[in-house]
Amino acid sequence: MKPIAEMLRYLSHPAITELALTTGRCPMIKSLNGYEPVDNAVLTADELNRTLLAMVGPARAASVTEKPVKWSVRAEGMATLSIIAARRGELLSLRVMRTGDSAATVPGARPAEAAAEAPAAPEAPAGDPNAPVAPNIPPIRPSSVGMKVIKASPNPVQPPTLQPSPAAPAAPPRVEFWKDLPSLMEEARRLGASDLHVVAGRPALFRVASELRPEGEVLSPEKVEQMLLPQVPARLRPVLEKDGSCDFSLESAASGRFRVNVCRQRTGFKGSFRVISREIPTLESLGLPPSIAKAAHHHQGLIVVTGPSGHGKTSTLTALVDLINRESKHHVLTVEDPVEYLHPRKQALLSQREVGTHTRTFASALKGSLREDPDVIVVGELRDTETVRMALAASETGHLLISTMNTPSAAKTIDRLIDLFPPGDQAQVRLTLASSLRLIVSQRLLPSADGKGLVAAAEVLPGSVALGNLIRDNKTFQIPSLQQRGKSLGIIRFDDSLAELVKAGKTTLEIARGFAESPDELEAVVTGKRPGAPQPEAPAQDGKLMNKVGSLLGRRSA
Repeated sequence: MKPIAEMLRYLSHPAITELALTTGRCPMIKSLNGYEPVDNAVLTADELNRTLLAMVGPARAASVTEKPVKWSVRAEGMATLSIIAARRGELLSLRVMRTGDSAATVPGARPAEAAAEAPAAPEAPAGDPNAPVAPNIPPIRPSSVGMKVIKASPNPVQPPTLQPSPAAPAAPPRVEFWKDLPSLMEEARRLGASDLHVVAGRPALFRVASELRPEGEVLSPEKVEQMLLPQVPARLRPVLEKDGSCDFSLESAASGRFRVNVCRQRTGFKGSFRVISREIPTLESLGLPPSIAKAAHHHQGLIVVTGPSGHGKTSTLTALVDLINRESKHHVLTVEDPVEYLHPRKQALLSQREVGTHTRTFASALKGSLREDPDVIVVGELRDTETVRMALAASETGHLLISTMNTPSAAKTIDRLIDLFPPGDQAQVRLTLASSLRLIVSQRLLPSADGKGLVAAAEVLPGSVALGNLIRDNKTFQIPSLQQRGKSLGIIRFDDSLAELVKAGKTTLEIARGFAESPDELEAVVTGKRPGAPQPEAPAQDGKLMNKVGSLLGRRSA
């Protein structure tokens, strides 16, 4: 955090009129273009209280209340400064403004140059809904981005370049957070974002709770190229030149591990960074049904985790591998493109292979794995016919194979696995699936009720004799009917999982309806009302109706 004395020297620049400091935020300066941060540190209440004490003294600092109080202070080497302070509980706000050389100095006030070091943040000017707020207005949450430009402009005002004074060295030039890729990666992790997008011609984009949030200034094509190309491994640069896209993993001590895709597009290069958790996830932490863990104890067969791209399939796959790693002494061989989670040494022996680095293709890695004495084979994704063929062969030869597919439901996953093969091979594939399929988990991530995160809804279809018969007899269209009556077999329908999330308060009915296969049925399960049932009439209307009936009966008796 910069000393307050250094930040006050920004006010000597004619284009900068105010320094704004608030508890829980970063220091901001105000110019004709609005507010901009001058440091990425966030101020605590104790630090800002010490700053106020050093600037105006203990008597005046103790008099600050919710009603703003104003003093004038003479700062060495600059005009008289006007200080406005207000406090509400732990929230303290200071506004320091340049007022001119003729203003009188308040007796007993301390020079602002002697202020203690303290991070701080701004209060809102009238009419600017995007600016920070002062304590005399109901407080809002601190900005989610530590160095966010509050009011962006095509040509933002830069901090003034000042000559060093005998009292303190000149402030170093400020580097915006979006001009440094490691800082962007750290910011993505701090925000709890699932993805970071660095795109030529757009601001940096953070995906938080399934929504993309732009932050900072527009990135030029030259800047994006300067950020991304040095990160591409040497072995993949010919691939990027030839195919226009490449995938790899990136790791640093400060920002952690990311899965990266770099590609070309219309405006230039684009980088997509998937944030990988520092902790190995578990089924409990992901909010998935505990019954899924039972499938990991099979000695052979096929487990497939499905769902749309970006809906947590890799995390579920990792949780299953970690379960085996913790509870068994098997040899687990993984084939990924690229390797995402790094599994620590526990009970099992883990061999993690990366396509392009340790093996040429998924299919070649699976073919070689059968000679490596594995108990469990994990394939990052079943992408093509050859990979699926080798996976089914491995599941029949005494190995437990776990993989993922981009399919929307369990029933469609079975159809996709069969349709990948030519018609002459499909009968044999159905026989293999009928005997080796152990579990299909189809999951979706949807916004939580508070809008701050995501929750998982999962469709669970375990292998059973009934399911095997439908697959073998080419009657997969009857799988939804089996799911309706198969709770005793451990089957969980997707809409039932949504209903449980709504009843538990983890998401709302409105959000769940947007993901449900049968929205009306889901609402009926949650509210207890049959779909299409007539609503009861109001009591007043019932009373009028009874009066009419009574009068008619009276006329007939007369």
